[in-house]
Amino acid sequence: MHNRLKSMYSYMEQEALDAVIITFPRHVYYLSGFASEPHERFMGLILIRQEEPLLLVPELDREAAFQATGWEKIFTHKDTDNPYQLLKKLLSSSTERVGLEKNYWTVHQYEALADILDAKAYIDISPPLLEMRKLKTRDELERIQHAVRLVQQVLQYGVEQVKPGITELDLVAELEYRMKKLGADGPAFDTMVLAGEKSALPHGVPGTRAIREGELLLFDLGLYAAGYSSDITRTFAVGDIAPELTAIYETVLEANSRAIAAARPGTPISRLDQTARQYIEEQGYGPYFMHRLGHGLGLDVHEYPSIHGQNEDLLKEGMVMTIEPGIYLPGAGGVRIEDDIVITANGVQVLTTYPKAFTVIA
Repeated sequence: MHNRLKSMYSYMEQEALDAVIITFPRHVYYLSGFASEPHERFMGLILIRQEEPLLLVPELDREAAFQATGWEKIFTHKDTDNPYQLLKKLLSSSTERVGLEKNYWTVHQYEALADILDAKAYIDISPPLLEMRKLKTRDELERIQHAVRLVQQVLQYGVEQVKPGITELDLVAELEYRMKKLGADGPAFDTMVLAGEKSALPHGVPGTRAIREGELLLFDLGLYAAGYSSDITRTFAVGDIAPELTAIYETVLEANSRAIAAARPGTPISRLDQTARQYIEEQGYGPYFMHRLGHGLGLDVHEYPSIHGQNEDLLKEGMVMTIEPGIYLPGAGGVRIEDDIVITANGVQVLTTYPKAFTVIA
């Protein structure tokens, strides 16, 4: 945490910022170690140039904030207080240049801040935060690996529950219950279990549809553990399936493998997407792969970098991302195979080890 705060203070000096107000809960955690979801209440990490950092949190979170940080400068507000008036007391009247995460401030929050400050400029501080977050430390990688291990156990448990007649929502409930039983903070996104023709919907919504023999079954799930996320997709056959569905499975698997093999430091991110997409197009399924190849993974389940064919940023050691090509045939079924990977000094490490070979279950 100390190095991250040091980087933020250096950025403040560079940009001549008088104060920085960080309110996105994941960034508060990233810089202070205090994790909380304040809901509608105000929570902020306030950095004032050449002063110690401080937290302004709801009164009910004071003890948790102190235990997480050990900081003395923790200020609180009651539900009946106006937190912005308290914030005004913490900031100098000469505060003119203020750093904010512009992607996360609402118009209401901005107007409330503008009412108590006579600042001349509000500077977006997202760039230095994203720059720090894109390269994971050893501790972060260990947390991500822990989240990956847990989600793979959850997936295996879910697969073991599959039988004809069980519904998609039945399996979702089993998976999310298992996450909690294993100690996860909770799902990283809405868990997807999609059967038959619904597996051809990249963002399908599980329902009461019963699972039947002779169709594909797609699991897409992730979880948060120790503040970090995991994300995995595997697709299975329930009994014997049509030859074309087997063919698209093998195509997606090969595209997944080729994209991972292309990942190494110094390679343009675009090349990964292009590698997978070109192979899928060569097999005649180009129109049925309609999303990017993947996304960054860490504090958020979707973060920098975006793995698409026009991103010319270069891969760097410490980047963590998903590789998830897919083919979706309307009315018939779809296949997606998703792995979590980290770029290493010499190439790539695949964090997800759950088997990917074509598998028939139930």
